[in-house]
Amino acid sequence: MTETSDLRPIRRALISVSDKTGILDFARELTRFNVEIISTGGTAKTLRDAGITVRDISDVTGFPEMMDGRVKTLHPRVHGGLLAIRHNPEHVAALEQHGIEPIDLVVVNLYPFAETIKREGVTREEAIEQIDIGGPAMIRSAAKNAHDVAVVVSAEQYAEVVDELKQNDGALSRNTRNRLAQKAFAHTAAYDIMVSSYLASFSEALPDRLTWTMNKIADLRYGENPHQKAALYQTSTNGGIANAEVLSGKEMSFNNYVDAEAAWQLVCDFEQTACAIIKHTNPAGAGLGETAAEAYRKALATDPVSAFGGIVAFNRTVDAVAAQEVTKIFTEVVIAPGYDARALEILQAKKNLRVIRMSTGEDAKGVELKQIGGGVLVQTRDDHMLDPAELNVVTTRKPTDGEIQALLFAWIVCKHTKSNAIVYARADQTVGVGAGQMSRVDSVKIGAMRAQLPVKGSVLASDAFFPFRDGIDEAARHGITAVIQPGGSVRDDEVIAAANEHGLAMVFTGVRHFKH
Repeated sequence: MTETSDLRPIRRALISVSDKTGILDFARELTRFNVEIISTGGTAKTLRDAGITVRDISDVTGFPEMMDGRVKTLHPRVHGGLLAIRHNPEHVAALEQHGIEPIDLVVVNLYPFAETIKREGVTREEAIEQIDIGGPAMIRSAAKNAHDVAVVVSAEQYAEVVDELKQNDGALSRNTRNRLAQKAFAHTAAYDIMVSSYLASFSEALPDRLTWTMNKIADLRYGENPHQKAALYQTSTNGGIANAEVLSGKEMSFNNYVDAEAAWQLVCDFEQTACAIIKHTNPAGAGLGETAAEAYRKALATDPVSAFGGIVAFNRTVDAVAAQEVTKIFTEVVIAPGYDARALEILQAKKNLRVIRMSTGEDAKGVELKQIGGGVLVQTRDDHMLDPAELNVVTTRKPTDGEIQALLFAWIVCKHTKSNAIVYARADQTVGVGAGQMSRVDSVKIGAMRAQLPVKGSVLASDAFFPFRDGIDEAARHGITAVIQPGGSVRDDEVIAAANEHGLAMVFTGVRHFKH
């Protein structure tokens, strides 16, 4: 039972909200307890248009809202009314001396910064204008003085506040005020971190301090294995797998999310219509085509056995033909930026198939984290895209235009394959993949061994240099015609000589794509 001494009646409320969801009903409930409502700008107009009596903030401060609304609540008659400790005689005397009226409730949600930076083509200046100043100041003032003042920062809190007002004849308990204060500080902290992260994205240097606020989206059934607990947390509201829409199918698992991320990142590196099939974060196959269905068929042909139970990603809208192809074998997840109506019907008929629609907005630019004991490794993302003009032909024979096209395709797929990575490919289709081996020559052997398509006539990509010529000798034995690799080994001359002996064309990129 709430002690009477813990209750604080709500006599005066300041309401200033960007998201006006539910605010009319909430304000009407406040008026039933004879709460005087003070409000600002657009919020005041919304309330007044609905027939709710409102007192303008300018009547309280004695100053008009100015500078395009940048300055309206930053005033002693606002913050004094929030910060004054009601049982402190000096504070009470200061209120009386300066004609400041106590404010018992602040209802504020902040400028829509997150929604603004999601918009395609938004400028930095537009984003800066959506950094709220007065709102966080009022929230913090009210939350600091939770002994006397309540603060509400979300429409989701309206119902619980109204319920308690009804139970306590227009008053709120200390426990409620304290709980609302904690949520308020968490809210402003997350907002500030979001702004800081956005501004940091314009710097090429890694910041001295990194801070994230992660919001739990869902508990997962388990982690990589059933004995591990797991949950999905959101670090950004702008794009990415964590913000994708699950249209149908079973709950996404920990491993589903990891593989889905790998699949989506791969297809997004292609401008042409592309499909990738991923198993355990490695490509079981990738293909390009005039249609999504054609791209899928080419990806599947690389390794139909490994594709069973895989993750399928498209970088184009999926139509009914592509959907029919995908459902011919068991697939865990299909990811795409969109689906036509008939495709959705086909895919959603498979109850165990998770259908994911990706946001068209790009994930916020940032960094990648890898946790280690006692710390975190941080790096910028590997977003390097190879310019064909940067290729350095190091062999006697130059690659043909067709080989160049195949080499560039293989290079992109290789970038998304676990090291040591070897990819055999043609211009629009992977032929064989060797991934995650301790020895590069073993990756060469495994890629050819697992190939379901003819290796002869294909090209080969290597994510890092060949330390010895044995990898080239092994690949040549399977009939490849060209090689793309970073170069940079102390034995480059031996490797180049081996390529020349076999009549291969070889190009150096000068860029390595290790993926651990």
